Amino acid sequence: MAGQFEATVEIDRPVEEVYAFLAEGTNDPKFSPRVLRIDKSPDGPTAVGTVFTSTVKDAGMKTQRQFKITELEPNRTIRWAEQSTNLVMAVDGGYDIESISDTTTRVRIFNVLEGRGIGKLLLGFAVRMARKDAPAFGNRIKAAIEEAT
Repeated sequence: MAGQFEATVEIDRPVEEVYAFLAEGTNDPKFSPRVLRIDKSPDGPTAVGTVFTSTVKDAGMKTQRQFKITELEPNRTIRWAEQSTNLVMAVDGGYDIESISDTTTRVRIFNVLEGRGIGKLLLGFAVRMARKDAPAFGNRIKAAIEEAT
């Protein structure tokens, strides 16, 4: 059983700037307070196969996460899949990026969450909390990109 959350925001920046910020991957702590640390391997531009390793804090517990980039289409699409094994995992996720004008970009973020082991019991709660936070999460992404570029 899986559950999905998503958010869509319009960002007052050109699509190239939005894509570059999101594709970098190490900017996540700027908009996700649960991400305490994130590293990229290998160094250099993000590509299909790039792995991001992070330390996150969920429900008071620190966990390690590994996400692998599975698809990149410049200025349009970023996809990832969690490689680590955790109680609740984002097995599929990504950004859909769309230029609305020369200065405005629409971004849709989504994650498909699945529970493993006892995490199956926690999945419903995790999905509800993620859906509840989704609009604010989208607005944090918007604010971080508009402040950074």
